[in-house]
Amino acid sequence: MRYAVPIRVLLHRFAYLLLVLMAFMLLMLGKAEVALIERARTVAMDALAPVLNVIRQPVDAVQDMVRGVNDILYLRSENARLRDENARLLAWREAASRYERENARLRNLLHVTGEPVTTFVSASVVGESASTFFRTMLLNAGARDGVEKGQAAVAAEGLAGRVMEVGQRSARVLLVTDLNSRIPVMLEQTRTRAILAGDNTDMPRLEYLPSSAQLSPGDRIITSGHGGGVPAGIPVGVVASITDGIVRVQPFVPFDRVEVVSIARHGFARLPGPSGIPLSVQ
Repeated sequence: MRYAVPIRVLLHRFAYLLLVLMAFMLLMLGKAEVALIERARTVAMDALAPVLNVIRQPVDAVQDMVRGVNDILYLRSENARLRDENARLLAWREAASRYERENARLRNLLHVTGEPVTTFVSASVVGESASTFFRTMLLNAGARDGVEKGQAAVAAEGLAGRVMEVGQRSARVLLVTDLNSRIPVMLEQTRTRAILAGDNTDMPRLEYLPSSAQLSPGDRIITSGHGGGVPAGIPVGVVASITDGIVRVQPFVPFDRVEVVSIARHGFARLPGPSGIPLSVQ
């Protein structure tokens, strides 16, 4: 009791200082333990890395062997498929050559004139107008590039429209969805002719279809080439709906994302003139 009382007094007097020292010591001990753990982990990683590398080599070798076997099996099946496809293509080439010779012989017998020549001029879309009254796009190619009024504007997906105005350095294209657009088309499967008429909606109509025409949603529509200017066989769209006798066509071209189109310069390249002088006809 003689020593306990002074010790207790000292503890009460320096209790705050002792608590601060203990907290500081705990903090330093925690940092020392983290550094020690990190050091031990680093040493263990350095020691295990060679062992893991040795263990991984057989696993990698087995995986490479499995991949090689899979590649060989795939190449074998691909080779068989390509052989079959090559045989079919050879048969088609032989048939095409035979039909080409027969076609040339018949044309010579019938004195058939040559097919129209189609060349293309690429142009970028620099502006567009899609309002209630007009649906057009502006191109950066004009008369100096050989663009003429009435020529077809073809995007990567299919027919976009026809040239309606031509300047020296620019041209304006009337889209197939415009109210004033009229394009001669036909059903690809049945060859039934019609007129694709725009009405300022996203899906133009098919007009002047024969009463005996047979069509259904999903049928492909292509240009017929009648009337000149637009080459035949250009994809236009598919039949989207048939409601109350009105046939709607969904165009292939996404008009809001078109950046480049090709202007089709379509016509007979040369025809003999009255005195034997070749005349150029576009």
